[in-house]
Amino acid sequence: MSKQAFQATSVDDWARSDAYHNSFLLTADAALDAALQHSTAHGLPEIAVSAAQGKFLNLLVSSIGARRILEVGTLGGYSRIWLARALPADGELITLELAEKHARVAQENIARAGLSGKVKLILGPAHESMRQIPAEPKFDFIFIDADKQGNKHYFTEAKRLVRSGGVIIVDNVVRYARVADPAYTDEAVEGVRALLAAVKDDPEVDATTIGTVGDKGYDGFMYIVRK
Repeated sequence: MSKQAFQATSVDDWARSDAYHNSFLLTADAALDAALQHSTAHGLPEIAVSAAQGKFLNLLVSSIGARRILEVGTLGGYSRIWLARALPADGELITLELAEKHARVAQENIARAGLSGKVKLILGPAHESMRQIPAEPKFDFIFIDADKQGNKHYFTEAKRLVRSGGVIIVDNVVRYARVADPAYTDEAVEGVRALLAAVKDDPEVDATTIGTVGDKGYDGFMYIVRK
């Protein structure tokens, strides 16, 4: 293998690679662009999934034939548009959000995308909201992208709510490799570590972490399948 294969890379390289691949694999999308612009204009943090990651979620939902989705953490609704578009006409997406401002902006974005009929937003603390959701009917797909210190609690409830063979995705579990650095600690990192410890010996799930680099930097998601 040539030395070039081991060259150091940077966020600029990753962003350029994302842009190049996206130029072949993604098309211009007014609703998604407007959602990002509207969210930024209202002061929401720019931490939504990347376009490539959104497309991945969309394809994953389609590939498992999901009809019911639960999203933990709404922000401006960008990922919700990707997810809801993958549902059939009679599909349902329930999204949970703590902040009223985020919820309002997200509802405006989802309405502009023409998807309001598929989406229900529940306002309030996500863990509390999850505990109030009945165990039946089950969800096919659950996307967890909220405060990282709550990951273990969200996972526990998600396992109760997802069907056998269903998928749980937890975002932001690599965090520039800080999770793997014993010298580094903060609430988010500790939340991911608690999730890893919970999943490790759980006989009811199987899981892996996939590291990602791109225009959102170096991170990754955990892919969990309910047995």
